[in-house]
Amino acid sequence: MSSSSTDEVKGLSDSEATAACVEPHPSTKDFMFQQTMLRIKNPKDSLEFYTKVMGMRMLSKIDFPSMKFTLYFMGFEKPEDIPEDNEERKIWTFRQKATLELTHNWGTESNPDFPGYHNGNSDPRGFGHIGIRVPDVDEACKRFESLDVKFIKKPNDGMMKGLAFIQDPDGYWIEILNYDNAKF
Repeated sequence: MSSSSTDEVKGLSDSEATAACVEPHPSTKDFMFQQTMLRIKNPKDSLEFYTKVMGMRMLSKIDFPSMKFTLYFMGFEKPEDIPEDNEERKIWTFRQKATLELTHNWGTESNPDFPGYHNGNSDPRGFGHIGIRVPDVDEACKRFESLDVKFIKKPNDGMMKGLAFIQDPDGYWIEILNYDNAKF
């Protein structure tokens, strides 16, 4: 079967998508989405960005000296909920939903030849972005502008109105959205 230039390419229909899904196995009932990992070049820059710009807190820091890397777990938890004891804090961190794991391989921050990490949004495409829901996209973006955050897309640009994309210090994309106000 050949296709012509007028054939429309599109994703699965609603019924095809539903048919492709299966009921989760009972053994997965307690599974939880716990983390997304991003590799970072400079932890000082990334920690400042995710705390100052995004409003996250560092939930836990775990060093692996023999392998020369550190994990920084970030999230939106309240400070009073974060345990003081370091070991208790680690256990607590892994019980939280949807954390961001920033992985720093030691030495990348001071290596002028380090090329940086691929964000997945240019060829070869792969990982795309993380998404952060905010109460008001326009207000959040005004604040981001005042902090000199790099934008990929502002809320009223392009065909999808009411959402934005910004970049973190390593070039990873972050979607800023509030579905209640989106126009797409």
